[in-house]
Amino acid sequence: MKTGLITKSTAVMLLAAATATASLVAQTQSVTLEQAIDMALRSQPAMVQARGQVQNASAARLQAVGGWLPSLSAGSGMSTNSTRRFDQNNQIFVEGSSTSFSSSISANLTIFDGLSRVYDNRVANADADAAEATLINQEFQTTLQAKQAFFNALAAEELVRVSETQIERSLEQHQISKDKLAAGTATRSDTLRSSVDLANARLQKLNAEAQLANAEASLARLIGIDGPVKAIREDRLLQLAEIDTTGLRLEALERSPTVYQADASLRAASASLSASYGTYFPRISASYSRSWAGSEVFEMNPSWSARVSASWTLFNGFAREASRSRARVSRDNARAQADDARRNVNTLLTQYLTALAQAQAQLGTAEANRAAGEEDLRVQRERYRLGAATLVEVLVAQGSLDNAEVSMVQARLDYLVTKAQIEALIGREL
Repeated sequence: MKTGLITKSTAVMLLAAATATASLVAQTQSVTLEQAIDMALRSQPAMVQARGQVQNASAARLQAVGGWLPSLSAGSGMSTNSTRRFDQNNQIFVEGSSTSFSSSISANLTIFDGLSRVYDNRVANADADAAEATLINQEFQTTLQAKQAFFNALAAEELVRVSETQIERSLEQHQISKDKLAAGTATRSDTLRSSVDLANARLQKLNAEAQLANAEASLARLIGIDGPVKAIREDRLLQLAEIDTTGLRLEALERSPTVYQADASLRAASASLSASYGTYFPRISASYSRSWAGSEVFEMNPSWSARVSASWTLFNGFAREASRSRARVSRDNARAQADDARRNVNTLLTQYLTALAQAQAQLGTAEANRAAGEEDLRVQRERYRLGAATLVEVLVAQGSLDNAEVSMVQARLDYLVTKAQIEALIGREL
């Protein structure tokens, strides 16, 4: 009776585990590379911040345009006051009240401000351009991050398939060892060695599955998915395309998002330095106001006033000089950063092109090694069947083939990631 209860409980647990596994698989979201990039661009905090900077810069540019327009204000009011007087005839206090109405409208216009508005407009436009450049650069950087995470997930999945193939080969070799032991043409040491090799292959699969889980979790976080995610494998992504590097360096120096962002920051800093000179000129402004007041709404008496005023700051404790000095330092720093950005792009492109060539060479070598390893393993297994080779030789050939397959996956990953880095550097797809 007790055994039956245990069996029933075990069956219930297995059913619940199977249901949970099926639910997890059903909830797993599969994404293509384009979908991953689009989701990353929408969800990454850096992208949200960059878009917010563009909005703020646009608002500041609109505010700079508004500085050329007059400011208008209007107001109205009503007041009621109590009046209390002593009536000498009746010898009593008489309570009363009086009501008054008022309204006004006024306008103020800055006629001349030492060209400050001109410089403010230049600064606002330059800041808007810098914000746009920052957004463009961030888009390419986020795209690069999405591609790296996506390719890592694909490579991890490929390693799982490689480990499964390793297990199949180890199982086959283990069966061969057992058959030879049963036939009396092999020792028990061979079966033990093949058992160890099979256990190592299964352990390698567990490691590959853990690596895949980590890669998919990183991809899910990057693209803004809370649950599990799976990268969809597309054959076109694994195809290696020839890249024409002629003129690529000149193109990178001209249109690289990093260089464009640095140049925009330099223009903004230069505009701020020019704006600092506006504080040395006088300011002339004009104002006009018209008001109405009275005890009746439709019988108020009008009045108006107009004024033109001028002010000129002759000395303010060297505050203008300090502000101009800070602006000049910011301009010099921005220029140095722009020059360094070009040098950095040139250096990175050299590194990426070298890495790309290395990845291509490694991939070709790995493919050749895999072909040679497959043939070597076939030969060693046949020699082992005939008793002309030991199991150690078979396992060495099998290990070489396993390493060649892993090297192929790593070389392909290096190529795809390096290609994505070049695309982010030059600002376009290759």
